[in-house]
Amino acid sequence: MTPLSPADQLFLWLEKRQQPMHVGGLMLFSFPDGAGPKYVTELAASLRAYQHPEGRYGQRLGRRLGQYYWEEDDHFDLEHHFRHEALPKPGRIRELLSLISAEHSNLMDRERPLWEFYLIEGVRGRRFAVYSKVHHSMMDGIAAMKTCIKFLSYDPTEMNRPPIWAMPPKQRAPKALIKPQDLVSGFGDFFGGAGKQISTLPKVASEVAKLFRSARKDSSHVSIFQAPNCVLNEPITGSRRFAAQSYSMERIKHVAKAFRGTMNDVVLAICGSALRDYLISLHALPDKPLVAMVPVSIRSDDSDSGNQIAMILVNLGTHIADPALRMETIQASVKESKDRYKSMTPEETLNYTALTMAPAGFNMLTGLISNWQPFNVIISNVPGPKKTMYWNGAKLEGMYPVSIPMDRIALNITLLSYENQLEFGLTACRRTLPSMQRLLDFIDNGIHELEVAADIHHK
Repeated sequence: MTPLSPADQLFLWLEKRQQPMHVGGLMLFSFPDGAGPKYVTELAASLRAYQHPEGRYGQRLGRRLGQYYWEEDDHFDLEHHFRHEALPKPGRIRELLSLISAEHSNLMDRERPLWEFYLIEGVRGRRFAVYSKVHHSMMDGIAAMKTCIKFLSYDPTEMNRPPIWAMPPKQRAPKALIKPQDLVSGFGDFFGGAGKQISTLPKVASEVAKLFRSARKDSSHVSIFQAPNCVLNEPITGSRRFAAQSYSMERIKHVAKAFRGTMNDVVLAICGSALRDYLISLHALPDKPLVAMVPVSIRSDDSDSGNQIAMILVNLGTHIADPALRMETIQASVKESKDRYKSMTPEETLNYTALTMAPAGFNMLTGLISNWQPFNVIISNVPGPKKTMYWNGAKLEGMYPVSIPMDRIALNITLLSYENQLEFGLTACRRTLPSMQRLLDFIDNGIHELEVAADIHHK
C-alpha cells in the first residue's frame, strides 16, 4: 500500500457532486492511409486485449485511519474503464464537444481505479477521437501530458503500441519493508521535516505582509483578497460545458516579440481581453480587474505521477480598454510574482502557495467566505509535443485539455502547445456560464487586437 501525499489527498477532500476533481484530454486523430470502414471497431477489439493494467491504472483507493492509500484492485474490470462510443450524426465537432461535456460531468467511482478511456468513432472527415480522464489525485496536468506522450509515437509506421493503461511505469528502486527499528528514524525524519517547514514561516509571513503593502501602492501587485466578485465566482453545478479551438502559435510568438514578453504573457493578455469582452456581452464586467490563478510547475524530476505545482496570482487588466496598456499591466504583475518566488527556497515556495491558496480551498469546501475572492479564473499553460505524433499510424490532429472548474471558480482555461498550434480547452459550469463558444471568438479577437496594437500585419 502506497500512501497519497497531502497534495494528492487534497483533490479527494475537495471533491463533491458539483465539483468533480478529474482532469481529462481530448485527442483528435485522422485515419491512417488505407484504413477501412471498420478501422475503429478493429482498433477497439485490439485495445480490449490489454486486460492487465500497469502502475496506478491497476490500483484503487484504500483508506485506513483517515489516510488514503493506493492498493491493487483485485477485481479489475476493463469494461468499466475502456468504452467504445459513436457520435450521433452528422458527427460534427459540435457533437463531439457535447459528448465530452456530458462525460466530463460524471464523478468517478472511487471503488475502482480512477481513470476512464473513451474511443469515439463517427467524427466527420475520416477522423476519430480519444477522450481520457484521470482523477487529479492520481496525477497533475504535467504528469498527464507526459503519460500521453508515452502513449503516442513520433513514428507513423510504429504499430501495436499499447494503450495508456498498459504502458509500463518508470522503474524505481524497490522500497524496503519497514522494520520496527526504522520507526525511530522515521519519527526523526518526520520531525526534521516539520522543523524545516516551521523554519520557513518567518520568510513566508514577511512575503505575505510585503504583498499586502505592495498591493495598496501598485495595482500590478496582487494580494490574496484583491479579486472582485463576478459571475465567474458563483456557486456551480456538476454539469459541464467544454469548448475547444486551435490557434496559430506563430501569431502568438510575433506578438510576444513585439511586446518583448513571453508566450505566457501574451496568453494571459489574450485571456484578459476575451474575458473582458465576454463579461461586457453579459453586462457583468466588474470595475476592478479580474485576477487569474496561474499554476507553475516546480517539478525537478522526470516523474509522471503526483502533483508538484506552485501558484502565482496575475492581474489580467480587464478594467483597461487599451490592449497595449493591458499587456504592460500583466507583464508587471507576472514579473512581481516570479521575483517573489526567486527569493524563496522550495519549502518556502510550497508553504507560501499553501497559505495564499488556503482561502480559496476553504471557500471551495465551505462557501463561508464567498466575499473574499483570492482569484476569479484559473489559466494554465501545459507544454506539449513540438513535432507531429501518431498512434498506431493514425495522425494526431489536435489535443485539447479538459480541466476542473471549482465551486465559485466556474471557468478553467487550460491550453496546450502542439506542433505549431496552441490548443485551448475551456471547461466551465454549464449553468453559471452560458455560451462558452462565444468566448472562443473573443479569444481570436484578443489575438487580433494585440496584433493591431503591435502593428503586426497578419495574413
